[in-house]
Amino acid sequence: KNLASLLLHCVQLTDGVSQIRYVKQIVPLLEKADKNGACDPAIRSCLDILAGIYLSLSVKNPLKKVLASSLNGLPECFLTEAIQSFTSRLQEELNTTDLYAYRKVTDNIASCMENFDLGSALSLCILFVSVLRFLQKSLIEISEENRKFAGNHIVQTQLMNDLLVGTRVSVMLVQKIQDFQRIHLKTSSSPTWQSMCGLLSIFTKFLSDDDLLQTIQSTSGLAVILFIKAMFHPPEKIPDLISSLLLRSVDCTSIPDWFLNCCRSLCGTDVSQSTLLFLCQGTLTMLDWQNGNMGLSGEALLLNIVHVLFTLSSQIKESTLELFLSRILASWTNSAIHVLESSSPSLKDNLNGNSSIVRRLLEYVYTHWEHPLDALRHQTKIIFRNILQMHRLTKGKSDSEAPGLAADRFICDLAESLLRLEWHVKGKYACLGCLVDYIGIGHILALAKTIPSQILEVMGDQSLVPYASDLLETMFRNHKSHLKSQAVDSTWIDEWHETWVSPLLFILCEGNLDQKSYVIDYYLPKLLNCSPESLSYMVKILQTSADAKTGSYNSRGALGALMACLRTARAHGHLQSATDAWRNLVSSARIKQGLIHQHCQVRIDTLGLLCESNRSTEVVSMEEMQWIQFFITYNLNNQSPGVRQQICSLLKKLFCRIQESSQVLYKLEQSRAKHEPENELTKQHPSVSLQQYKNFMSSLCSRLFEALFPGSSYPTRFSALTILGAIAEVFPIPEGQVQTVYQLSHDIDVGRFQTLMECFTSTFEEVKILAFDLLMKLPKTVVQFQDSEKLRGLFEAALELSSSTKPYDCVTASYLLNFLIWQDALPSSLSAYLKTQQAACGDGDKSAIVVERNTLMVIQCLLGNLEEEVAQAENSLLQAAASFPLYGRVHCITGALQRLSLNNLRLVSEWRPVVEKLLLMSYRLSAVVSPVIQSSSPEGLIPMDTDSESASRLQTILSEIQPRDTNDYFTQAKILKTRDSFDLEDLNASVPNIGASAEMKGKERKTCDVTAQMVLVCCWRSMKEVALLLGTLCQLLPMQSVPESSNGLLTVEQVKEIGDYFKQHLLQSRHRGAFELAYTGFVKLTEILNRCPNVSLQKLPEQWLWNVLEEVKCSDPSSKLCATRRSAGIPFYIQALLASEPKKGKMDLLKITMKELITLAGPTDDSKSTVPQVIMEIFKSCHDFRVLGSSPALGSLLGRGLLCHLPLHPHPRLLLCLSNK
Repeated sequence: KNLASLLLHCVQLTDGVSQIRYVKQIVPLLEKADKNGACDPAIRSCLDILAGIYLSLSVKNPLKKVLASSLNGLPECFLTEAIQSFTSRLQEELNTTDLYAYRKVTDNIASCMENFDLGSALSLCILFVSVLRFLQKSLIEISEENRKFAGNHIVQTQLMNDLLVGTRVSVMLVQKIQDFQRIHLKTSSSPTWQSMCGLLSIFTKFLSDDDLLQTIQSTSGLAVILFIKAMFHPPEKIPDLISSLLLRSVDCTSIPDWFLNCCRSLCGTDVSQSTLLFLCQGTLTMLDWQNGNMGLSGEALLLNIVHVLFTLSSQIKESTLELFLSRILASWTNSAIHVLESSSPSLKDNLNGNSSIVRRLLEYVYTHWEHPLDALRHQTKIIFRNILQMHRLTKGKSDSEAPGLAADRFICDLAESLLRLEWHVKGKYACLGCLVDYIGIGHILALAKTIPSQILEVMGDQSLVPYASDLLETMFRNHKSHLKSQAVDSTWIDEWHETWVSPLLFILCEGNLDQKSYVIDYYLPKLLNCSPESLSYMVKILQTSADAKTGSYNSRGALGALMACLRTARAHGHLQSATDAWRNLVSSARIKQGLIHQHCQVRIDTLGLLCESNRSTEVVSMEEMQWIQFFITYNLNNQSPGVRQQICSLLKKLFCRIQESSQVLYKLEQSRAKHEPENELTKQHPSVSLQQYKNFMSSLCSRLFEALFPGSSYPTRFSALTILGAIAEVFPIPEGQVQTVYQLSHDIDVGRFQTLMECFTSTFEEVKILAFDLLMKLPKTVVQFQDSEKLRGLFEAALELSSSTKPYDCVTASYLLNFLIWQDALPSSLSAYLKTQQAACGDGDKSAIVVERNTLMVIQCLLGNLEEEVAQAENSLLQAAASFPLYGRVHCITGALQRLSLNNLRLVSEWRPVVEKLLLMSYRLSAVVSPVIQSSSPEGLIPMDTDSESASRLQTILSEIQPRDTNDYFTQAKILKTRDSFDLEDLNASVPNIGASAEMKGKERKTCDVTAQMVLVCCWRSMKEVALLLGTLCQLLPMQSVPESSNGLLTVEQVKEIGDYFKQHLLQSRHRGAFELAYTGFVKLTEILNRCPNVSLQKLPEQWLWNVLEEVKCSDPSSKLCATRRSAGIPFYIQALLASEPKKGKMDLLKITMKELITLAGPTDDSKSTVPQVIMEIFKSCHDFRVLGSSPALGSLLGRGLLCHLPLHPHPRLLLCLSNK
């Protein structure tokens, strides 16, 4: 009864942690039950429920593992009932016919074999035949389903993962229950035998199917060898059988019929390279190579495998198969080491250092140790290390006891050949490291005494730095151990310093900038970690040199080296006390000298010495705070962006130390108040340190606000605002009983708030961003608006700025509006846009609803203004360009949407008409400005010229545009008089209507001349903002899966309309900036479409791609595609469609497209055809943006495309013409 109530309460819980706690009580309850309780129907029912719960849980649910662990301790008297319950439940699952439920059943089978005695040892043994049949059935049906969905990447990915899991579970099952199944494999008519044969046939088929994922093929190779090992008799002949498979020399008359039926495709001579490769992997993994258990036939198989791998190495060109081969070759060397420990003399002769196999292994290492794939380079290191181990095992006893390196000719020649190589060879470093571990550094130093200096010299090359520093660490650690083991006193350290520290100090003082930086970042920390006591030696040497070599603007000098060493030592915990360091190691004058040094990096290192510490709670001393204030005085106006970023980052670390150490000081203050023993954290009273912290932070903020005076430089404002933002972030508003040593809001008065608001007027957007973020971090009580008139004026100013002719003004307006939205500081008059929502904000999460309501009101206000302005622009684009450029309003709408969480909206019904109106307004605005963007010469559209010939050419462009202006400004070309300057009155006299069209009267009745550049900026930026708005809507708005869905804002039809818009815009625009921004929005759309469950939407990118290829192919003169100006947006359009294809799939669409493009790029009879040029631009675009990836197959297609393009360039400077392609 107690158990039943416990289970009932457990299943009613929704909290996983509570459920786990109740499950852990089950076994103790059963242990208290009477032994006759097994006959109790209630207990049997509970055990049945437990079995059902276990099998219903997902494989990643932690409750599943807890339940398995608990049931492993089940009392013995209940085991029989529990086994029956699990067996019956699992049998029900094995009988399922739902293909998409197979994965859950397979996961349950795997769970039963992982640390679950009740499942693996009992239930699976009883159901072994049923499990085999299920696996066979599931693999066949899933494989067939995968073929049906060819081309559907989302479904195929899931199905292939199911195949992979099914194959792995089959391997695990045969390995776990090997002894049991051998009993049933003695007769070929047993059900177990038939199922095993069926599975072996399936795995053989998978192994040869190149359309499957290579991980499936690899796992199938393991399964094939495992099943052969389990089924083939006698076992002594297994090595010979596998050798014949690998050598493609199977005698079909000498093998059993069942093997020929199951593995017929492996017995021929046309076995593929990947199949052979994965068979080799399965052989090395599944056979027992320990202690020479397979005898001479096993040794022969080992040699055959390596010869097959050498052959495949010269044939395989695909990068993924190359990686598999390197791993398998490394696995072969591991197996060879196991065999050599108890092998025959003949095998040792075949694998010693002078053998052909070892020479070919070394050749493989040398040719692949600089491979682009990092994982493959790592395998070459393993192979080289194993070669040394193999050589040691093949040496005779007398050879092993011979003293000195010269006695081992192979190792001596290997060391000399490596040292002769140039230091730019990356693979040399890893192999030398292995050699040092094998023979010791003494022999290497005997061959090359200056090797530390040689390696440090190459550390100016960033690509070599990680390899060089790792090798140096291996060497100096080996050298230290060697010297300590032979020394009788401490004088050995002098030799070690001379060998490893002296070259380091020389580089720090005399090396070039890159050398110093990389040595400090990579080598110095490792050296100090190995020998912390060497710091005093370094400081002593550098202090002596610093007086003579203080450094300059271009050189750090000894002072820079000193500060770098001290900074690194403190950051890694080698300075026990900062105060002691200032007193004993370096003087205050030296610190100040470093803080204002001419070289930026010296200043940064000195600041890092003060700010960084390995202990986040280390108290900041008064001296350090004074030095920080001294530093701030001279370094806020630094002109280098990188230095500014470092300064701000280091100061943020200091603030974190102040915050965390203050918490310790508060606790220490409380403990002292309770008369507890003093803590050694600080020598002064905690309250004194806390007051020093407050004074320091307040003084620092005052200096930073003083730096924000009107007219201050951009670097100064950037540094001050960034540091203030870090202070607001590190010292948050205290919640509950948490104490904070400082709050920025306490130091913000009306004047400082006004200073931050004035930062919005900066022409640099970074300053606006920093000011906005800082204001958002402050509590609302600091920034509350008391004056409604000022509030209304601020909002009206934002609206006016959003229609300014200066592009940076609309950015200011966006940040100002967002600030008013999030601070709930909008004027009350705006509520007219959302009358029904005033009462809806009283309940629930008020702040979220208020922000959403405010955003909606602002967007509706902007949309209303934009609608009026678009209507006026349809009448006169000139007036729009001069008085109210349309892009500012759209920019502000996009900015408001980007800061709102659109996936969790409360006012969905109010948003839908707004979104629909936004889309319609975007298309309408685009229609107004697109004629200019799509003209033949958008950058130089000047409807006035000085000669009739130019005017006639211009007339063609004007006829293309056909705007909707009511005047004649665009309808005819204007001819100017040729003179040094022109008078507007003369121009009016020659063309009477120009006066009315080229002048616009503003509020102050000032005349504004409308230039072509103003029209172009208006049109280009408007098109840009429309593209960004549509991209934002695609990315942020939830999509309606069905028309009646209540949570989505974008319908399927609207998504298609957006896609059609981007298609038209990309394919017809001629302005690069316009279609590059359209590309950004279009990529967001295509990525969503590829993940969309709606099949019709998922297929849209493929349909669009074939449509544009057909249009390019036909090369119809009436086509609207832009085939000039480097093909304009066509490459971007195709690039976006291909880039959105999932990279983990087979990328069939990309391959087919490449082949189609190569066909189109071939020679044509029409010498004036632009199609080959268009194709070449598409190739270039895809290659530049890494759409083609690193697949050799695609690379070869690109090479074919280049060959097709060569005849099109008869220019003598062909290489120069193609250098960027």
